[in-house]
Amino acid sequence: MKPSCHIPRATYRLQLNRDFTFAQAQAIIPYLSALGISHCYLSPCLKARPGSMHGYDIVDHSSFNPEIGTREDFDRFVTALREHEMGLILDIVPNHMGVMGGDNVWWLDVLENGEASAYAGFFDIDWHPLKEELHEKVLVPVLHDHYGAVLESGELKVVFRPERGEFDISYRNHRFPVNPREYPRILQRATDKLAARLSEQNPDLLEFQSLITAFGHLPRRQEVSIDSLVERNRDKEIHKRRLSELCARSPEITSEIIAGVDSINGIASNPASLDELHELIKVQAFRLANWRVASDDINYRRFFDTNDLAGLCMEKESVFQATHRLILNLVAEGKVDGLRIDHPDGLYNPAQYFERLQHAIATVESAPPDARKEQPYVVIEKILTGQERLPVDWPVCGTTGYDFANLVNGLFVDPASATRIDRIYRNFIGDEIDFDDLAYRCRRLIIRVALVSELNVLANQLTRIALSKRHTCDFTLNSVRDALTEVVASFPVYRTYVSPSGVSEDDERYIRTAIDSAKWRSPAADISVFDFIREVLLTRIADGQDAAYRDAVTAFAMKFQQFTSPVMAKGLEDTAFYRYNRLVSLNDVGSDLHRFGITTEEFHEANQERVRSWPHTMLATSTHDSKRSEDVRARINVLSEMSGLWRLRIREWKRFNRGHKSLVNDNPAPSPNDEYLLYQTLVGAWPFEAFNDQNGWDAFRERIEQYMLKAIREAKKSTSWINRNTAYENAVSSFVKSLLTPGVNNDFLNDFMPFQRRVARIGLWNSVSQTLLKLTCPGVPDIYQGNELWNLSLVDPDNRRPVDYIRRRAWFESIRKSGSDPDPPSVSRLLETPEDGRLKLFLVWRTLCFRKQWPDVFQQGEYVPLTIQGAKADHLVAFVRSGERTNVLVVVPRLVASLLGDSDVPPIGPNVWEDTEILLPSRISCERCQNAFTEENTSFSMPNGKIAVSELVRHFPAALCLLGQQPSQQPS
Repeated sequence: MKPSCHIPRATYRLQLNRDFTFAQAQAIIPYLSALGISHCYLSPCLKARPGSMHGYDIVDHSSFNPEIGTREDFDRFVTALREHEMGLILDIVPNHMGVMGGDNVWWLDVLENGEASAYAGFFDIDWHPLKEELHEKVLVPVLHDHYGAVLESGELKVVFRPERGEFDISYRNHRFPVNPREYPRILQRATDKLAARLSEQNPDLLEFQSLITAFGHLPRRQEVSIDSLVERNRDKEIHKRRLSELCARSPEITSEIIAGVDSINGIASNPASLDELHELIKVQAFRLANWRVASDDINYRRFFDTNDLAGLCMEKESVFQATHRLILNLVAEGKVDGLRIDHPDGLYNPAQYFERLQHAIATVESAPPDARKEQPYVVIEKILTGQERLPVDWPVCGTTGYDFANLVNGLFVDPASATRIDRIYRNFIGDEIDFDDLAYRCRRLIIRVALVSELNVLANQLTRIALSKRHTCDFTLNSVRDALTEVVASFPVYRTYVSPSGVSEDDERYIRTAIDSAKWRSPAADISVFDFIREVLLTRIADGQDAAYRDAVTAFAMKFQQFTSPVMAKGLEDTAFYRYNRLVSLNDVGSDLHRFGITTEEFHEANQERVRSWPHTMLATSTHDSKRSEDVRARINVLSEMSGLWRLRIREWKRFNRGHKSLVNDNPAPSPNDEYLLYQTLVGAWPFEAFNDQNGWDAFRERIEQYMLKAIREAKKSTSWINRNTAYENAVSSFVKSLLTPGVNNDFLNDFMPFQRRVARIGLWNSVSQTLLKLTCPGVPDIYQGNELWNLSLVDPDNRRPVDYIRRRAWFESIRKSGSDPDPPSVSRLLETPEDGRLKLFLVWRTLCFRKQWPDVFQQGEYVPLTIQGAKADHLVAFVRSGERTNVLVVVPRLVASLLGDSDVPPIGPNVWEDTEILLPSRISCERCQNAFTEENTSFSMPNGKIAVSELVRHFPAALCLLGQQPSQQPS
């Protein structure tokens, strides 16, 4: 099968899990193909933790997730894609794996053998931390209570698995393999009783005694020479197999081993009987601990602060090959056309990884002849902050689109209202928040309560560097740790990319900015430690030094980079963004809250830069990680245009709902800040459809309640995931229920509904505009599952609810029948009931079909901003995508609330646009254009190339026009 072009025309993201499998995804391929999608874009589909709803907790890179389907199911899915001339993009997870439980054989091997494991180097483990009791061990923070309490509760037990000849420590759904060299502690207990039951010369007894000796003679787990590793890993498996075979033929031996295990497990009511079990656990390569210990003592790198996701050492070739073998084979076989790289900022050396990936794809040997002519499409989940730019030398096609999502969203926020919205927020909550200071404090909080163990690793590493030179040996561990805390909390971007090859100008600027800010904030008497840290991070301190010192400095700088990223993500996205609720449509992954909306000029400049640097980057408006869906944000943005009315309404709602609050610690709950978040959330997420029965009300109320609980826990202000304040959480839940209980006496709902309906109607036009922009701006547009209709989802897990494809296909078929040859009357009918979503679906379909007709224009064409003049010029965005012989005009409205005023009509026609005109540049000469949405032909005023906006958007609230020629075919 000939694979699709490596640059997708448009992608459609699908979240696979046990409720949406390969087979179910295959069933919607005809629908997606007809819609105009060129590539399905799948969430991770390798074997993940059972019950995983996202797939990012992979436990086996060599097989597919059985809950999603088999290899045969995958092949059938790919075959169906090819039959519809579609491609496949896979989301892959190089940074981490799911651990704990009992299903990751690599991790279990590490727990069993410690540093002597064949996989010890796969995981990013500090085997020699400062805490002596953790030397040569890995901390396993899974216990629900303190270790001693759990031990004496009887929940920790030795388990014998005779079919495998293995012993485990068992706790709930976790298993922790016992070091085989310690098996004699258990087996020896059976020898005396076996001697009494069997004759001394019994061959099974002799074999058993021989095995006890053999296990005891295995190389110790601290012996890590190549010969010792080979011997241990070979012989332990041989001995286990012998023990298994012995148990299979000798029930007496099996029963006595089990009796010995029972003896070691002791009796929960007799703490003294647990001493032997405690001693056995103490000598293992792991230390079992309460889950709260992780923040201080954990000695393996995690994904953020998630204990059961352990970081991989992807910088090692052996780890790369072991984790990518299946993926590379799928690419080589022509079954995968693109890759999405999850969380590259967690990698030790992202640039090295991208280069290794591209090289591996190019040189894979299993590729059949002519299976692949081009490199696959590769995008990375890189979050850019502020003016940060993607390194131009990375061999990727771009990002997964958070940057575009924030750019296009800002176009529908009125920058002129920033001061008014600030004042409204400040007055409502009774406080003034400096966001820079808030973000700094939230990053410090994350370091202190969630990631202090990772900080300790860095501090120890840096202190050793300091002690090795006389000019820096006076910097103490405490001074280094405190200074690192300040630097990381002050870091302006997620991370830098210092490597052995050097430091870029941008990275040097970020490091200097962080150091200067940390110096300014630091209360330390001696701030010269910051200069030392700066020189280490820039690696200049190693110039002219011996190789060992240079290696230590470079290694620290690169490990430091892996730390700043999770601190930024957890401190900014998952804490500060839930505390700063000024206009929450701006609070999303990669948002820059210093920018309150953008101008059309800034939008055009960003698109032109994208054409020059990353023309095939992905364009997203909703993702599985979005805090709010694109349509929810589009609604909330409207508040920036209605600040006066918004101020009046929330003042009334606060008065109406005062009696629904509770007192928690002598303060009304929820807090004014959380109440302000709730009102915006209701404005954004309220369904278009009326609730027909109590079940509808209950389902919506449950969604809002669960969202608010997640939001306040993420904020870590009045409650948190770690320390639940049940009184406050109950107060918030009760408040939500009171507000969302319908009835004639509910003053809040009676006042809220008319306002919300008005905002929702204007939000529709925002959504229409941003959807067309995503589908026509430079880059590859991506549609998150279900968002071809209006989607009013909140943060996960709300945005991972099942998608109703039966409804979507039914709507689509009705639109195809009436819209394959559209005319103004048929399109106008869509505007009569825009709330049903057919309007958005129609726009997506017609635009994607248009892209299919003119692929070169959108994949390679220039981006030409157009000048607009007239009374409503500020409410329009217009540009041309210009190809070698084809030009496409795109026109969308913005800031529609102030454009329409109190009118409830769509933003179409001369009454709205008055004398507003678009001017074409002289090099794009044409006399007419045809609108893809209405098939209307519109003439330009010649010779000056002007066209009346009222003509372009006479019957549809946006325009996509082919300039100067007729389309060769119509969508079907």
